[in-house]
Amino acid sequence: MRIQFKPVFMSVCAVALMIGLGAMMSGCSTNPATGESQFTALMSPQQEASVGAQEHEKVMKQYGGTVSDSALSAYVNRVGQKVAANTERPDVQYKFFVLDTPVVNAFALPGGYVYVTRGILALANSEAELAAVLAHEVGHITGRHTAERYSHGVVTSLGAAVLAAALDSQSAADAANVGSQLYLSSYSRGQESQADDLGIRYLNRAGYDTGAMARFLTSLQMDSALDARLHGKGGNGESFSYFSTHPQTAERVANARNIAAQYPPNEGLTNRDAYMNSINNIIYGDSAAQGFVRGQTFWHPELDMTFTAPDGYTIINNPDSVIARNPSTGAIAVFDVAANAAGVDPLTFLTTSWMRGEQLANVENLSIGGKPAATGQFSGRIGNQVMTVQLLAVQWSPNRVYRFQMAWPPQANAATVDGLKQLSYSLRSMTKAEKSSIKPLRIKTVTAKSGDTIASLSAKMAKTDNYTVERFLTLNGLDGEAKVVAGQAYKIVVE
Repeated sequence: MRIQFKPVFMSVCAVALMIGLGAMMSGCSTNPATGESQFTALMSPQQEASVGAQEHEKVMKQYGGTVSDSALSAYVNRVGQKVAANTERPDVQYKFFVLDTPVVNAFALPGGYVYVTRGILALANSEAELAAVLAHEVGHITGRHTAERYSHGVVTSLGAAVLAAALDSQSAADAANVGSQLYLSSYSRGQESQADDLGIRYLNRAGYDTGAMARFLTSLQMDSALDARLHGKGGNGESFSYFSTHPQTAERVANARNIAAQYPPNEGLTNRDAYMNSINNIIYGDSAAQGFVRGQTFWHPELDMTFTAPDGYTIINNPDSVIARNPSTGAIAVFDVAANAAGVDPLTFLTTSWMRGEQLANVENLSIGGKPAATGQFSGRIGNQVMTVQLLAVQWSPNRVYRFQMAWPPQANAATVDGLKQLSYSLRSMTKAEKSSIKPLRIKTVTAKSGDTIASLSAKMAKTDNYTVERFLTLNGLDGEAKVVAGQAYKIVVE
């Protein structure tokens, strides 16, 4: 007979009682925002503030800080404070930040720290939609969801230890610990729904249009679908996004509409024009510090380098690497930068520093972009797939190495391997003219004139891929049947 241990679904208050943690029982209290009994004993409001302050520093480092546009930051903070003024937790000092990253994400830390990214701002189409995003994150704070997850996880682990001792079963403890980690890794469906509910409540109290939540969630769905098409897969690409921590379904959009319908009809604020003015000229996509993808070419003026991938490859710019992937052939190349503190030659770096003495085949010296380089290959695995892996180390400066890791499956033909070789051999320095001409893309708001159409406005967009019309529709929250309204502001992407 198999004994099954289900760590999360049992009442945590019951678990605390079962394992003799009577002092914790006082932590089961009624949340003033939700009206529900909640176990948060192991993270007090004072601890939330301390945790938030500590994690804030990590967020700033991970995302590269906030945008330099002080007016935009002040605008977002004003909207956030307007929403936060109507919560059930006046003890929290709310702080709102705009992170300088194209990643589409918004999140909150305990203690009142709320973050939105440039990627999120590019998708919103009114102040009400921005307020909806901020209100949802404020809902996670007033719902004390982080404190709840933390307290659940700790008690679950303690309960597992006691159960393991009683049953002499390490597997029971292991199962409980895994369950706890999964529980802590993201918000539950119930917490997401609750944050939507609370967010719409705060929208209504602040005088905003309560339908803005559903509209913004719809735009997020459109963006996810476009991203999936760009990356040739059913997910949302390689990079982290809002959906990693905020599960998104059509059901959630419908629920947001149903929640909004429960409030009396009103003429809530949308403030579309004010919002469009606030985001006019913001950077869209990567900034100079992150490098730029333009078609099949990656440019990085600060690193003084560029390379071009053959047709069929999708280039994905991550914070610490650049990935070029060909979905049809299974070939992949990863570019990154490594320190060469000892200043050794590329071959020594490859064989001792990078591979640490592991055996490489076909090792040779060569020159890439006029720089000394070394390469070698081995047979490895990526996931469950056996791949041939080619390593390339290029000495870009005395103490810096630019690296390529390229891989292809056994069935790859000569053209596939040659394509990866072309990609790596195209690495070179940028010219002065290139450095001065390659600039970030920006959001520009334009007012539609009589006779303008989706086709005419999208034709003004910078061509970054083959989905210009779809990108225009996504940025403006429009479906394919929508009509352009003369006199209304719309977003386009310009160089």
